[in-house]
Amino acid sequence: MVEEIAPQCSAKGCRAPAAWRLRWNNPKIHTPERRKTWLACDEHRPTLGSFLEARGFLREVEPFASSGGAIVS
Repeated sequence: MVEEIAPQCSAKGCRAPAAWRLRWNNPKIHTPERRKTWLACDEHRPTLGSFLEARGFLREVEPFASSGGAIVS
């Protein structure tokens, strides 16, 4: 059985809908143009962003708008 779920916050244990896209990379292992993405709800955007910023990984924060497609798990 395949279950469809809406994009959710990346914070551990959070199942809230994603509202923000935090784009980051680790310059020690990624090329400068490479971006990885964490999704965040409004509540966890500051803590996830602070975690990435403290390590020098955070590159962009942008509103997340679902393209209407669900993630299949």
